[in-house]
Amino acid sequence: MGTSSEEENAQYAAFLEKVEKTIYVDNLSPQVTEAVMKAAFNQFGNVVGVQFIPNYLEPKNMPQAALVEMENPKQAREIIMEMGQYPFMISGMPRPVRAHAAKLEMFDERPRKPGRRTVCRWVDSKDPDFDVAKKIEHLVRKHAAETSIVLEQQLAEEEKLANQQSEMLKARYRKYELLDSVLDDGTAKRLARHYNMPISDV
Repeated sequence: MGTSSEEENAQYAAFLEKVEKTIYVDNLSPQVTEAVMKAAFNQFGNVVGVQFIPNYLEPKNMPQAALVEMENPKQAREIIMEMGQYPFMISGMPRPVRAHAAKLEMFDERPRKPGRRTVCRWVDSKDPDFDVAKKIEHLVRKHAAETSIVLEQQLAEEEKLANQQSEMLKARYRKYELLDSVLDDGTAKRLARHYNMPISDV
């Protein structure tokens, strides 16, 4: 009996240590992969593992989130501080990703806290807790609907920003092409001679 309790305590302590080393990253592009995440965060330290948090709401192409476990808590804290001060872009998202300290509830597989018991039971309509359970169910559905609307609005904003950035890049590229063509065909040199202005050959 004592051995089992000691094992539970050890498992839970190891889990708490893992939480301290892990950061929660959101606003990620749906196209971001584990390899991309490791390459991005290895510049801050050593990435132990990446766990993407499933998106159970529609649409499925919404920005996603992930738990990134670093080698030690110090690296995790430094990442949160660094990304809080400077924008950090991953895989072309128009908005910088955000990093926060991970919380116990974010992990799908977590050991039971030693000494804590969970009891499940059916609630009958005559049970005093039935009305409370119905209110909780109603709130859960309401929050899910509200979250879905907010996520759709966020996606629309992300797409708008992405399109704006794409148009800006195209406009700048066209300017560079125009400048290159003016230099290549000698127009710039002819205009410089005409207006008696020096021009660099570089």
